[in-house]
Amino acid sequence: MKQTVEISIVIPIYNEMSVLDELYKRLVTVLDKTKKSYELIFVEDGSKDESFKKLKYIQLRDDNVKLIRLRGNFGQTAALSAGFDNAEGDTIIAMDGDLQHMPEDIPKFIKKIGEGYDIVSGWRENRKDPYFSRRLPSKIANWIMARISGIQLHDFGTTFKAYKREIIKDIRLYGQFHRFIPVLAGSMKASIIEIPIENIRQAHRKSHYNISRTFTVFFDLIRLHFFSKYLSRPLQVFGTFGIFLCLIGGCINVYLIYMKYVHNLGLMTYRAPLFILGVLLLILAFLFIFLGLLGEMLFKLFNDINKTKIYSIKEIHTNKEVSFSEKA
Repeated sequence: MKQTVEISIVIPIYNEMSVLDELYKRLVTVLDKTKKSYELIFVEDGSKDESFKKLKYIQLRDDNVKLIRLRGNFGQTAALSAGFDNAEGDTIIAMDGDLQHMPEDIPKFIKKIGEGYDIVSGWRENRKDPYFSRRLPSKIANWIMARISGIQLHDFGTTFKAYKREIIKDIRLYGQFHRFIPVLAGSMKASIIEIPIENIRQAHRKSHYNISRTFTVFFDLIRLHFFSKYLSRPLQVFGTFGIFLCLIGGCINVYLIYMKYVHNLGLMTYRAPLFILGVLLLILAFLFIFLGLLGEMLFKLFNDINKTKIYSIKEIHTNKEVSFSEKA
């Protein structure tokens, strides 16, 4: 009879060869102390260094290690999705592979899941990153996300989170939506709690975060908010915009008609620029907003209906040496 896995740790790996030995040893030390059955799922996301060889060496010597190798670099969201899809644990914990997340914090996540919460989210309460380039933009983005989503978290951006299996298995990820899993789960009425975690800045790893990513996160949140609120009732948002634009257009037309018949001013003679500009702006606004929203809706429906994967697995390595490929 196959042993039930209680804890799955999902870790995306991209060019982290220098820390893999330490990461693995600390994970094993911590998880062995929990006295729970576990699996370590390393998702090798097209690294350019020798990360895969190092992970393969580790996997061959530990039956609790599962190694998923993607065909190329698909990004963190895709790597996490591949790990979640292949996780067997009742509790699934995601964390970064560069040791900025401390494995020693894992028992705190397990404890809160055991208390009945569906999602336990890490909070980098005392971040070690530069203030103006990372901490300030992050604070602004998190504040905006909390206000728009209604999910009161201090830190949406950290990967270090724990999920009940039945929650995370029902969430489909794409784009950069891994940071919004609590928002997606919130629509499922999942219970969420936030716990402080240690945050260690890794000097060996160059940050890919900059202020421009704040805008990316902001646009992602607008997209997510639209999906969660209006996907099943698009007429509500479209109709609201339509009525608003009709009111503006109607006011302009009434004003121009009034000027023409009361003050005997020719429409195109004295008000041509206003007329042309108003019509042009209305048309452009209509096209940009609605084509964008319709495009987002179609994209999400395509992903949901066709169940298309956002990653492509080259091979999976376990203690049974089973490997296969999966087309994207």
